[in-house]
Amino acid sequence: MSSNSDEVKFGEIQPPEGRSFQDARERSVRDKFWNKARKAANKIPMMDDVVAAYFCAMDPNTPTKVRGTLLGALAYFIMPIDMIPDFLALVGFGDDIAVLSLAISTVSAHITDAHKQAAKNALADPANADLRDENE
Repeated sequence: MSSNSDEVKFGEIQPPEGRSFQDARERSVRDKFWNKARKAANKIPMMDDVVAAYFCAMDPNTPTKVRGTLLGALAYFIMPIDMIPDFLALVGFGDDIAVLSLAISTVSAHITDAHKQAAKNALADPANADLRDENE
């Protein structure tokens, strides 16, 4: 049994950089997201949710903890090295899908209709044809 002083509360632990760390993660996600999304589009069945999560994470009106959660999941998605290499057929994006699904379901109340519409618009743009689900 631990004392109250030993318990960690959600959001209490942050690296010393705090806000600058999240800003750096946001820049990295912003710079690399679309390229990775295009490569993964045919392998991730929930691309519309992933793109909506991207718009939510980039929205300055989204609460900081929600943005942090989504930026962490999106940063994992764009990392060139992860638990299961993306180039492995059938299973390569499994870990990415799991991380993204968990993050999106955790903060789904903050992914607004505006974020979903922005995702729909981005996916409908002919320049982003390679992001669309072939079953649509």
